[in-house]
Amino acid sequence: MAEPWLSIIGLGEDGPTGLTDASRAALAAAEVVVGGPRHLALVDAGARGIAWPVPFDVAPVLALRGRRVAVLASGDPFWHGAGGSLVAHLAPGEWRCFPVPGVMSLAAARLGWRLEDVACLGLHAAPFERLVPHLDEGFRAICTLRDGAAPRALADWLVAQGWGATRLWVMESLGSPRERLREVRAADFALADVAAPVAVALAAAGGPALPRTPGLPDAGFAHDGQITKAPVRALTLAALAPRAGELLWDLGGGSGSVSVEWCLAGGRAVSVEARPDRAANIRENARRFGLTDRLTVIEGRSAEVIPTLPPPDAIFVGGGFDAALFARLPQAARLVVNAVTLETEALVLDLHARHGGNLLRIELARAAPLGRMHGWDTARPVVQWSRTP
Repeated sequence: MAEPWLSIIGLGEDGPTGLTDASRAALAAAEVVVGGPRHLALVDAGARGIAWPVPFDVAPVLALRGRRVAVLASGDPFWHGAGGSLVAHLAPGEWRCFPVPGVMSLAAARLGWRLEDVACLGLHAAPFERLVPHLDEGFRAICTLRDGAAPRALADWLVAQGWGATRLWVMESLGSPRERLREVRAADFALADVAAPVAVALAAAGGPALPRTPGLPDAGFAHDGQITKAPVRALTLAALAPRAGELLWDLGGGSGSVSVEWCLAGGRAVSVEARPDRAANIRENARRFGLTDRLTVIEGRSAEVIPTLPPPDAIFVGGGFDAALFARLPQAARLVVNAVTLETEALVLDLHARHGGNLLRIELARAAPLGRMHGWDTARPVVQWSRTP
């Protein structure tokens, strides 16, 4: 096998001092060195150095195929680094990698935390809401942040979410002579001189964690009344049977509450909604629950959008179901339809007779004031048809 033309070299804040002999040899042999300005300066790349384009793009490196090239990345190049982006375009024999301890390993070593018991989150390019599905009493995480102002912003966000008692460890320039580690509670954050590169470790305390069972309270969602109510949603999720990594089509998304809970169970979802105001609610719920990377919102009519969607593992139809839509649905996916109107109920009864599956009639009533006493306030019944291929 020919010698790989690309060397992907992990670099710590101590620069060349922390490199292995093999890393130094690969760097010395490179005709071209590609990296961020900070990394290029650390190794004194000089005329060999090429800075990454903004926005980030691997094309300049791929254009150098056949020459001896070194790419510099922080710590482990395959943790939120250039490594994964590059090798997606390369054959195995084209590259080799020389990692050094990354920020997560360094932070865990400073704090004495078992890394396998800690969530490692890249919040340098993601919203703080990504923490929402994880936050629980005693939850520990190490998070990379974008700049020196971000730790205070994170502390303020935690306070606003009710997690002000959370302990934070602000860690600057780990692995370098400038390394500094300071501990503070989120509610007491007063550090005004934090400098990048920075990471924060946290131990959550005192806040309202999300329940781990389906059927989250309706009040937690942005909606205009068009929402699959919590008890019905719990039964709907049970019928959909989400599994990690699976894709849901949520057709007639409404508030997107079913998509949200599907994603919280580890899946991905595409929620299709024809009304712009409701599509906006779905986007807000994706943001609110930290799921913008898992939940995609598409405005449009379901029947028109379906040909453009990736193949689903499961399909939920909460509104706008008719025979024409059913004919367009992939038959290899699990299907759950909730019918509220008599017309839709008649359709699912007919489809059940012809295609099988399960029928469930859901009738719920809540206690409500009735004069000086209480009576049952009955909700509209829902007929649920579910079918597994």
